[in-house]
Amino acid sequence: RKQATEYSTSSSDEEFESKPSLTHKSKRALRKRRKLEKETKQLIKQEELKRLHKAQAVQRQLEELEERQRALEIFGVQLERELRGEADSGTKDENQMLHEWFELVMEKNKLMRYESELLIIAQELKLEDHQSRLEQKLREKMAIDGKSKGTVCSSPQGWTMS
Repeated sequence: RKQATEYSTSSSDEEFESKPSLTHKSKRALRKRRKLEKETKQLIKQEELKRLHKAQAVQRQLEELEERQRALEIFGVQLERELRGEADSGTKDENQMLHEWFELVMEKNKLMRYESELLIIAQELKLEDHQSRLEQKLREKMAIDGKSKGTVCSSPQGWTMS
């Protein structure tokens, strides 16, 4: 009988002592979760900044490419007039002008391929940004749903609420 009383007393003491540790554990888990959320947000911001810098670089390259294409277009029009005999070709012979014409066409095609690559990269960045925003919205909705579906909270009296 005495042993049973001692056992029940020690058992209730353990329960009483374990309840504060549960709140301590839940606080620690909450702190860890907040820290993880903060780190995740920082990583997301870093990724967004990287995409922004890359997008700006692509935009600059597209603008430079456009200027080079305009210059080639002007030179091409001038060369075409010379080939037709509409403009003074000076000392150039027809073979030399045709050679320049084909080089001009090859350069223009190269620039067009490069422009296509840059546009693909820009579209890729746009899609990555969209995906990142959708993932963030999903995380937010999951966090809201998790809270509203009844996460267990410990009250000071030891009751659980859902």
